[in-house]
Amino acid sequence: MKYEDAGVDIDRKAGALKAAAARIKSTYTPEVLAGIGAFGGMIDARRLQGMKQPVLVASTDGVGTKTVLAAQTGRWGGLGFDIVNHCVNDLLVQGAKPLFFLDYVASSRLEPEVLGAVLESLAEACKAAGMPLLGGETAEMPGVYHPGGLDLVGTIVGVVERERVVDGSKVRPGDVILALPSSGLHTNGYSLARKVFEGWDLEQPRPELGRSLGEALLEPHHSYLEPVSRLLDSGIEVRAMAHVTGGGVYENLPRVLPEGVGARVEPGTWPVPPLFRLIQQAGNVAQEEMFRVFNMGLGYLVVVAESEATPALECLGLGYRVGQTLEGRGVTVG
Repeated sequence: MKYEDAGVDIDRKAGALKAAAARIKSTYTPEVLAGIGAFGGMIDARRLQGMKQPVLVASTDGVGTKTVLAAQTGRWGGLGFDIVNHCVNDLLVQGAKPLFFLDYVASSRLEPEVLGAVLESLAEACKAAGMPLLGGETAEMPGVYHPGGLDLVGTIVGVVERERVVDGSKVRPGDVILALPSSGLHTNGYSLARKVFEGWDLEQPRPELGRSLGEALLEPHHSYLEPVSRLLDSGIEVRAMAHVTGGGVYENLPRVLPEGVGARVEPGTWPVPPLFRLIQQAGNVAQEEMFRVFNMGLGYLVVVAESEATPALECLGLGYRVGQTLEGRGVTVG
């Protein structure tokens, strides 16, 4: 009996990795000392030498059941951007910039064309973020994952000068909440969305969406690295930031507000993408539940003093004034 007889094909996986090697190596910066094939990725820490008190920031997350829709439609090329951009945005919340990225791809059976598409999109997204795809794990685990299913997880490490850490401690009642728009569902709420659209034709053009339902649902997670980095380097005091992910604005904004400070978000102050309206109507989902599950078009939130709101919006380039902080706790919408 061979390993292949148990459902694990080492040669098939190795072939896919070899095919993607050049693309992965294209992400390497001069600091990379060891990457593909090494037991551990190695990176020279010279970038930290000019910093007074460098603080490392790390985050791990997964794409979740968005991969199910990718399997149903055969569109795998956006998943790398989903996980990389999700992790980059999480780092940004505390003011950190990315250093390197690690991935984990697992399935009951890793098809070469699927693995290749995922790895290439991971590399492309890492390159866009200016960080190396330093290493990762690819695993075939029949019996753990359902046939055709795929799990995609990423770990990112970044750095920020300690005196520039954004931790929300300076937020005061009366501060202004700015929002950068999302590109769609990003990487959250897909279990509910899939339930709502169960049995729908994902390839049929939807006039209200301007494209097919599958294309809209699989729109990659947006990266806020460029505009937020520009804001952080502008001299404007950024008091808090929040990446609106699982739990929506109700769960994510309170994570960065100090004790005794709550927030109110005003509907109508930003455009809600039509995909969210379609989910709400087709699934008869209550408004509060929508805001608790989805980002509702609010991809990333920035809290600044009232006097800094206009310059901050101008610096970001595209955004909306969507609410303010107030005395109390929690978040109200409306």
